[in-house]
Amino acid sequence: MLTILRKELADYFTSVRCFVLFLLVFIASAVAIYAAYNGIREAAIDPGPVFIKLFTTTGQDIPSMAVFIALLVPIIGIALGFDAINGERSSGTLNRILSQPIYRDSVINGKFLAGIVTLAIMIGAIILLVGGYGLRMIGVPPSAEEIVRLFIYFVSAVIYGAFWMGLAILFSVLFRSLAVSLLFPLAIWIVIGIPASVFNPYINFLVPAVSDSVGVQLMVARLSPYFLFEEATQVLLIPVWRGYALLTSTTTSSMLPNPLSLDQSLLIVWPQFTVLIALTAVCFAISYIVFMRQEIRST
Repeated sequence: MLTILRKELADYFTSVRCFVLFLLVFIASAVAIYAAYNGIREAAIDPGPVFIKLFTTTGQDIPSMAVFIALLVPIIGIALGFDAINGERSSGTLNRILSQPIYRDSVINGKFLAGIVTLAIMIGAIILLVGGYGLRMIGVPPSAEEIVRLFIYFVSAVIYGAFWMGLAILFSVLFRSLAVSLLFPLAIWIVIGIPASVFNPYINFLVPAVSDSVGVQLMVARLSPYFLFEEATQVLLIPVWRGYALLTSTTTSSMLPNPLSLDQSLLIVWPQFTVLIALTAVCFAISYIVFMRQEIRST
């Protein structure tokens, strides 16, 4: 499996696709830094740690870094996984690889691990770029708790991206066409992976009674991986707890600032982590089973 892992990492980091993805990462980092630069003064007035606000601060109607990661990570995951298997099959290299003394499960395991490593490097680059420049900008070093919160957020972002990559690999195993294996995960991302502000009109259109029940609306909204990741992001990066995203501004305006400790934050976001890990495991398990049972022959 290590041989496949090294091969896939070499292919990723020498491809034009990876160059374009890293370019998107640097652009997102630059925009997030600009947003933090314009909004950090107002955000610093509010209670809570200052350094971690670099990742949630918006400025001049520009989204924060957390929003950019939530939108960019699915694109990276899909781009890394949509041709993992059928790309090798269409080029005729899959049967050559399997003709070597390499187990079949090592192929799909190595491709999945290589995608996770690449995804982790890209997400880590965004966090380090924003954090490094932000440290120079505000001159306030992060506390130990802030570093731990950022690391847990980094892990959650990798899990979130692993789900979309696992979904793309699943369609790469099921379909021989590269276009089809790309369009299917993109269509699913448009339906259930878009921001909650866009997802809510779909809910109200499909289920008219949902708009009258916050509990049902929250349950339906949690069908979206984006919403689960958004909830985890709010709890981890905004210790001053103000409630989940579906609470209205009228409700939260009467709440007193209530900073959560790290263990309390982890206790709240554990269900979201569990669901995202389970969804990733299900997608990869189906891909693994189907790939192991497929007939591989030269074309």
